[in-house]
Amino acid sequence: MQTYYRNEMELSIEDIQKIKTNSGIIGNSAGLNRAISVAVQVAVTDLSVLVLGESGAGKEKIPQIIHRHSRRAGKTYIAVNCGAIPEGTIDSELFGHVKGAFTNAITERKGYFEEANGGTIFLDEVAELPLPTQARLLRVLESGEFMKVGSSKVEKTDVRIIAATNVNLQERINDGKFREDLFYRLNTVPIIIPPLRERKEDIHLLFRKFARDFADKYNMPAISLTPEATALLESYRWPGNVRELKHVADQISIIEKDRTISAETLKRYLIDIHSSSLPAIINNGGQANDFSTEREILYKVLFDLKKEMDEMKILLNDIIDQNPSIRYSLNNNDNQIITDLSDTLKINTQVTPIHHEPIQYHANTESTNSEIVEEVLSLADQEKDLIVKALAKNKNKRKLAAEELGISERTLYRKIKEMGIGK
Repeated sequence: MQTYYRNEMELSIEDIQKIKTNSGIIGNSAGLNRAISVAVQVAVTDLSVLVLGESGAGKEKIPQIIHRHSRRAGKTYIAVNCGAIPEGTIDSELFGHVKGAFTNAITERKGYFEEANGGTIFLDEVAELPLPTQARLLRVLESGEFMKVGSSKVEKTDVRIIAATNVNLQERINDGKFREDLFYRLNTVPIIIPPLRERKEDIHLLFRKFARDFADKYNMPAISLTPEATALLESYRWPGNVRELKHVADQISIIEKDRTISAETLKRYLIDIHSSSLPAIINNGGQANDFSTEREILYKVLFDLKKEMDEMKILLNDIIDQNPSIRYSLNNNDNQIITDLSDTLKINTQVTPIHHEPIQYHANTESTNSEIVEEVLSLADQEKDLIVKALAKNKNKRKLAAEELGISERTLYRKIKEMGIGK
């Protein structure tokens, strides 16, 4: 028999722990317990819920808890990744289509809202929905009405809608990419999933669980951490959150022969260990932005490229200093070539960060012969180059390329189209 909770006072620590056990959730942080408590309290209603949190934080668990503790528990539950569906077909996927609505529409098709009638739909990455689809979704939220693609017949559905996003919807609204009225309809009850860096007491628990699961699955001894490695694990920023932590545990479990992991060994698997000490950029809401976004990737590439250019210039100066004959044996015309080369190597290193305050990266000034390198690099070119390399590495599989770049598949599809990649 389904248990309903009427208010937060009735939800004890034992109740929350039981819910976490049934849902496969590990952790005891106050923020996590609060999110689960709110999910259970709102489950007994039909209010729309917006789950907020960074990528990889585990937002998909909350809609499952809400559905399981609602009066719709015995009905259909459908999870939809809005960012993975191409813009041209998403309306058909959500609302269905009639025969002949478009090319290859040889039969009528039910959409998710029709299939889930009486149940729950979880719209993950809801910020990726195109504006026309947002208008259709708003109509469902307001009246339960929708029309199939290619049809003029109004149909009804009774669906509980839970949405999730890892982006700032207010910024999307300001940019004209998300409807403000839809935001307020979805955001009736917001539930915030804290990032892993704010759940330090849960990090080692999760790591041990992932290591033990891997060992059980492949019949091998489980890895363990030294005290120093545990301290490093808990101090790391974890931009990929729980997903990244699991990947690290799996990698170490299969690669390392020594089953006791030191801090030095662990460092090799923390890809963001050097940049994690950089200051986090804080938005108006007071929460650190997600550095696993595509913008962080671009800044990291620019910083690495600038470092390589500095080293090349210093190397060139050293070669000339060690071989004076190279400089003095040149005629006037050749000297002009060297001058032109030096001018070419003067690159502007000023990069504009997310909050539009300039960050200055200075060239290495240890050598008196070195000049300050100024670097002007095109973000668009770097972004295009990253996308091309990711597609090539993953054999043009867009889903894998998008995961490696830290963006949604739909965003990658849009950028490929905008940049003319592959044409």
